[in-house]
Amino acid sequence: MPTRIARTAWNGNLQEGSGQVELSSSKVGTFEVSFPKRTADDAGGTTSPEELIAAAHSSCFAMQLSALIAEAGGIPQSLEVTAKVSLGPDPAGGFQLTGIALEVHGEVEGLDAAGFEAAAQQAKQSCPVSKALTGVQITLAASMD
Repeated sequence: MPTRIARTAWNGNLQEGSGQVELSSSKVGTFEVSFPKRTADDAGGTTSPEELIAAAHSSCFAMQLSALIAEAGGIPQSLEVTAKVSLGPDPAGGFQLTGIALEVHGEVEGLDAAGFEAAAQQAKQSCPVSKALTGVQITLAASMD
């Protein structure tokens, strides 16, 4: 299996510095990062580790769920997955991820709502990114047409 690579170049201290994160393996882009914008309500055109984790988690979950729906005898027509990753203070000092809220809405043939919910819960537990993030509380809301 492949190894994927990202690289960050950072200049300056935490509060006044900034950097660029490069998605090196795919070469799809380089994105600005900044700690003040990371902790602000408005990201102001920069990304953050939390947004990148949200992207990884939503895409991983969607792939895993599509496989599990098929295993259960369903046909996934469309899945829309949102991952909301929250950052907050760590009681031990610094910051920590305080939670991940996954939301999925699906259009699926051949499964009822209970079957879809079961597949979604299984995907939440078994997608590789969920497994990597076991130290963070992950919630799930699943609905289908």
